Parts: sequence; C-alpha cells; structure tokens
Amino acid sequence: MGRAFQNRKESMAKTAAAKTKVYSKYGREIYVCAKAGGTDPNGNLALRGLIERAKKDQVPSHVIDKALDKASGAGGEDFSPARYEGFGPGNAMVIVDCLTDNPNRTFGDVRGCFTKTKSKIGTPGSVSHMFDHCAIFSFTGNDEEAVLEALMEADVDVTDIEQEEGRITVFAPHTDYAKAKQALLDAFGEIDFEVDEIQFLPQTTTPIEGDDVAMFEKFLGMLNELDDVQNVFHNAELPEDEA
Repeated sequence: MGRAFQNRKESMAKTAAAKTKVYSKYGREIYVCAKAGGTDPNGNLALRGLIERAKKDQVPSHVIDKALDKASGAGGEDFSPARYEGFGPGNAMVIVDCLTDNPNRTFGDVRGCFTKTKSKIGTPGSVSHMFDHCAIFSFTGNDEEAVLEALMEADVDVTDIEQEEGRITVFAPHTDYAKAKQALLDAFGEIDFEVDEIQFLPQTTTPIEGDDVAMFEKFLGMLNELDDVQNVFHNAELPEDEA
C-alpha cells in the first residue's frame, strides 16, 4: 500500500499559473470544509489538516483567511463535491474529484478530457471499487508499536502501518480520519505531519507504455487545468523518467 502512495504522481507544473491554481484549489476546499464542519480548526480536524497542508504548500494566509471568511458568512458560492470515474489512456483506471457550483458544466468539461484523449468516462463505482479510500498520516518517528497501540486504544481500524527511514506512515479507512488524527495528537502531542490527507490508493497498477505515455500526460494536464478539478487519482505505472 505504501508503495502505491509513494508512487502517486503529482502533476502540478511549477509555474506561476500553477501556483495560482493551487491557491484556488485550496481556497475552494477550505471553504467547503469550513462550511460543512465549522470555521474553527480546533473543532474541525479536517479543516485543521487542510490549513496545515496549505501552509506547507506556501499558500498565502490571505487566501486561507478569505476562504474562512466566506464560509462563516451566509453568502458565497455553493460548491458541492462531484466524482467521476473511468479509463484513461492505456486503460488505466482514473478517479477525478471535483468541487463545483455547476455540475453540468463540470461533467461536460471532465468528459471532454476523456473523449479528447480517446479515453472512456464510466459510471459511478466503475473503477473506485479497485481503490482503497484511505486516510494517510506520515510523520517523523521510530516507535511503530506505540503508534499502533495508541490507534487501537482509540478503536481506529488501522489498515496498514509502516516505519521506514525514521518516518512512520499510518493508513486507515477514510471514515476514521478524524478519530485517527485525534488519537495521534492525544498520544504524542503536536505532530508535524508530512502527510495528512485522504486519498484513493490503487489496489493494482497498470503499466503505461509507448504512445500511451504522452497521451496519459496530456490527459492529466487537461484535467489539472480545469478549475473544478481538485484531485486526480489513477493506477497508471509510468516509466521511471516520466514519474
């Protein structure tokens, strides 16, 4: 499981335009998270983790504050989550997570990315059953047994735990995210999480070869250019120099 997580491709180009896109994504995600669970990070662990992650990605404070201000007011956009699934170039399985204020527009835009790269968008559940929906926490540490014990005492259904090169990575069902994070904080105090998020991890991988490599890169690029797309998860195994 850990290998699938480590090999997950981050498809953001390091340009000014991409930075603006990152800020926009975080702003939208923070707004939705705060709207759903409250604007106080101490009472909304998912929001707290999101803000910490945003700061690590160098999102300016004013972007975070603006999203929280919007969420605390009655007005503002009304974003809702949308998830699309299908098969990308090379028949790799793909999950596209979006936040949208216009589902019809978003579906059309995402479907366009599939059709323009000779890919096939599927029905809900068509590929997600081949992924594990996991809460993932990674932090500095060596005492794997103490971490496991703290999580089990809190009745967290730990899926997997790894200790490698002075770092511990915990995998749990996405439904146990808040419970697992709180258990770690209660047991070990303030933790500087290197990873603190929910992801889809593929159970198997699909090697991508030949012309499909460039097409898959194009497919990911098109999806990441869409404002409504928050995350793209896939099981493609790209050549080393492409990953």
